[in-house]
Formats: sequence, C-alpha cells, structure tokens
Amino acid sequence: MASAIVDKVKSVIQPEDENGKAGHCCSALSSGPGYASPEQAQKGPREKLLYITAVYTGTGKKKPDYLATVDVDPNSNTYSKVIYRTVVDHLDDEIHHSGWNTCSSCHGDGGQKRRYLVLPSLVSGRIYIVDTLKDPRAPQVHKTVEPDEILSRTGLAYPHTAHCLANGDIMVSCMGDKEGNSKGSGFLLLDSNFNVKGRWEKPGHSPPFGYDFWYQPRHNVMISSSWGAPKAFCKGFNPAHVADGLYGQHLFVYDWPEGTLKQTLDLGNTGLIPLEIRFLHDPSKAVGYVGAALSSTMVRFFKKDDDTWDTQVAVTVPALKVRNWILPEMPGLITDFLISLDDRFLYFSNWLHGDIRQYNIEDPANPVLTGQVWVGGLIRKGGNVYVEESGETWQSTVPDVQGTELRGGPQMIQLSLDGKRLYVSNSLFSAWDNQFYPSMVEKGSHMLQIDVDNVKGGLTINSRFFVDFGAEPEGPALAHEMRYPGGDCTSDIWL
Repeated sequence: MASAIVDKVKSVIQPEDENGKAGHCCSALSSGPGYASPEQAQKGPREKLLYITAVYTGTGKKKPDYLATVDVDPNSNTYSKVIYRTVVDHLDDEIHHSGWNTCSSCHGDGGQKRRYLVLPSLVSGRIYIVDTLKDPRAPQVHKTVEPDEILSRTGLAYPHTAHCLANGDIMVSCMGDKEGNSKGSGFLLLDSNFNVKGRWEKPGHSPPFGYDFWYQPRHNVMISSSWGAPKAFCKGFNPAHVADGLYGQHLFVYDWPEGTLKQTLDLGNTGLIPLEIRFLHDPSKAVGYVGAALSSTMVRFFKKDDDTWDTQVAVTVPALKVRNWILPEMPGLITDFLISLDDRFLYFSNWLHGDIRQYNIEDPANPVLTGQVWVGGLIRKGGNVYVEESGETWQSTVPDVQGTELRGGPQMIQLSLDGKRLYVSNSLFSAWDNQFYPSMVEKGSHMLQIDVDNVKGGLTINSRFFVDFGAEPEGPALAHEMRYPGGDCTSDIWL
C-alpha cells in the first residue's frame, strides 16, 4: 500500500514530457530551490530585499513600467528605500503580477535555481523574464516573450498569474483573446527556456473566465478563479457589466496534471468576482479559499468524500451604507489575501473600506477575527464619504506614517516567512485606481509594513517603514505585487 502511494505521488510530481520521459525538475537530487516543507520555510532567513512591480501605464506619463528593488533590511542605511529600478523596454504594458521560474515544488533538484522572475504584462500581453540571481540588488531583463508569439501559438492574451510547475515548465493564466473576450481565457505553457509550448488545458476545456489559479498535486487538482472580460474591466468598473455577464462568479476544477475541466462551482451572489485563490500550504490538505471581491466574502472550497468539490462562505464583510458616494452601499472589495505558512492565519485587504484583517483559521470552516488595522480607504476621517449606521454617521481613523497621509486603500499583501511582517501596497489596476482613487494616481502609491502578532493575533503599523512611490525620479508611480528573492507564501507550492 505504501509503495503504491509513493508511485502515485511520483507520477503527479514528475509528469511525462511530450517524448514520454519523466519530468526532470523533482528528480530527488541534491537540495534545490526553496524549502522541503512549509515548516522548513518558516525557519528561513529574514527577507532583506523585496521586488515590487511599478507602473506608469494608465497614469498619463509616457514612461515604461519597472520592477523596483526595495531594501527591507532594518540594519541597512538604505532601509525602506527603492535601491534599483529595472526598467522594461516598452510603453503601455501594465506589468501586474509576478511569479518565479521555479519554487519549492522543485526543492529536490539541485540543478534548479530560483533565478528568473516572470512578469506578465496585463494590458500589452508581453511577458518579461528578469534575472535576479546575477545581481539580486540590480535585476536585469533576460528575455521578452512577445504577445504576437503567444497569440499565434495559443490565441491567448491578457496574461495574469504565473506559477512554476514541477516538471520545469511555467504556467500563466490568461484572461481573454486579443479582442478582450473572456471566452478566450486559458493557460499558457512556457518551457524552462521561456519558449511558448502551447496551452496547458485540453482542447474544449478552457474556462469561460480567467484570473488566478493554484494546484495541489497530492489531490490531482488545479482550481482557477474568474475576474471578468478584459474589454470590460480594462475600462474601469461598471456595475451594469455584472448583470450583463461580463464578470465571473465561478471556480473551475481541473484534473492535475491532465488539464481536463471536471467541475464548475457556481458561487452565486455570495461569490461575485472571485479573484485570488490559495490552498492551505500543507500539501496533504484538500482545502483552500478564494476572495470574492464584489461580494466581499472569503469562500472556502474543499473536497468531499466522493472526490467532488464544494464551497462554503467562511467570512463576510458586510457592505456599508454610505453617504456621498456613487452607490448607497459600499462593498469592502476584498482584492488580495494570503495564508501564513503554518496555515494558522489568513490575511486580506478591503481596498475600498481601507482595512486589513487577520483571521485565525485553525478551524478552516469557522475563521475568527484576531486583528484589524486601518491604512486608507474611502471612509477615512477628513474625506467626503460617511458611513450611516444605527442613525449615526462615522468615519475610520487612519494615521499618517512618517508625516505622510496614506493614499488609496490596502491592496496587495505579502507575508514574511516567519509570519511576523506583512507588507502592503495599494495600487489595484490603473483603470480602477483612476476611477476610485484619482488622487493616488496623481500623487503615487506607497508600501507599508504591518507588524504581526502571529501567536495571539494582532496588527500594528510599523512607523519606521514607508516606501513612497510618489517620490520616484520619473514621477509618481503605481506599485502592485511583491516578491522576495528567497520565495514567499503566495508563490511556493509543495508536493
């Protein structure tokens, strides 16, 4: 029985290539990239550098986007400063999310290195490959995968999430065709040299919407989420487009690594616009969450005894009745979340309300709120929008940091390996930033650090740390997703 289980796991983590040979990446050689387990990752070294995507696309400045290197070593004389900018070659890319060429799924292969950061450009469809190993403080563009090549080979456009696979390939979710139709969504495969291989999913098994995805090899499953049609969201958010069917409310369950769509989960009105999706880090667990932005819910998904999957709303952030806003009620708009490496805490950001929350998820079906901090939003004191509740009005209290008023709302988050530091950026997507936080576009975004009590729970702003992208040499920029050179809890997957 034990040997049968081992053989099954090997067949999953070492899928055959097109010649019928087993994938090389996890071939039980000497220690490779990342960590052998989430437990070992928690004991990894403290982060000293952080990479964050920054854009001028959509800001009115005709300048190329860039990857910023930030010094996060508190003992450094450049702590909390941008120390390098890797500027790309083109305009109007909207570099958005990022992923690694390899991660802890290849820890068993000493021939692999976490060297290249994969930077999909959401608007142009271009994908930049950045070498971070030659000089981690000053990464350089290694290769560019052009959108015409991707389109001609796959028909895909609007690339979003990149994950390394255990056989050495990189998979990138794409959200539409070149016209911005969501029905053109699918999954792009690049080989280890970043050549276009084709689509991952089998013909006829493409999802009707695309966005994020996560795979869990021990359960032979990959699940993806659904933002909306690029021709809709690239123009900003129009509530009528939800009723028109231009935004998603489903999760798509695939056989892994075969690429066949085996189940579609309709989240209904309690799961509108499901964005970021994460499994628990323990690879034996068939449980995860997705953040539904418009419904402002955290939805738990889980495998049932019959090997099918189901969902349950685990957390709801009630919409607030407001005055002086475009609608009578304001959703929290959960735009990003993550899970600590020990699977004890879940963190998410409410981009419109302006708070970050921490929940204990030791009972995954019943999260318990353990921390909350206000770092921006539309209902802050001094603004025009008021919350109306029980016959009274109120606004949130948002402190200044280093004498600077915080702009926009909390958006992307990244947690340190030991679970004690949460980094926060505040740009969502330039078209939406322009719509909801025009002053942030004008003045630039910023990055904060939140100190975390990862024993009892609790969140506190670190007043020593503040990266002001309003003070960039080429003018105010919008900063988005963050990565550490040594890996993090939203890019590493264990087998």
